[in-house]
Amino acid sequence: MTTPTFVTCDLLDDHPDLDIQVLYPSIDGKFFKSYGGVKSFGGEAVTVKCFEDNSRVKELLATDGQGKVLVVDGGSSMRCALMGDMIAESAVKYGWGGVIINGCVRDVDAIASLNLGVHALAAIPQKSNRKGVGETNITIQIGNITIQPGDYIYADNNGIIVSKTKLVD
Repeated sequence: MTTPTFVTCDLLDDHPDLDIQVLYPSIDGKFFKSYGGVKSFGGEAVTVKCFEDNSRVKELLATDGQGKVLVVDGGSSMRCALMGDMIAESAVKYGWGGVIINGCVRDVDAIASLNLGVHALAAIPQKSNRKGVGETNITIQIGNITIQPGDYIYADNNGIIVSKTKLVD
């Protein structure tokens, strides 16, 4: 996997004519944090909406993810993690550029050592239940932004942006 090199601030400055959404850094007082070993990542959005059930996250991250970022609307739940080290290792194996989770992760030290970008609201040791619940490839709302499958997601330590247009090769 080739990691794109960019700074989200520069992408915004370089494309003032495009309608680029900027995710507010806080959702209900919770702030996105970078947990992965890759600090700058981007790609085509694949979406999943699930609440305290990471079945669909696990399934999707075990498919070809070249040039893609999984965006997970976990409803901002702070009660369990939607991704841990084993699922993150699967994402690396299948070439995913990154994962953005409106919820929690676990196994953060292991995730930090992987060649994967990960942004999430928090870490918690509790794993989720797997009941096969969740919707994929749908329009989702996270905080102040709407993300559709096929949008382009770019994330770094400055924040997360969403564009209808590919900004980085």
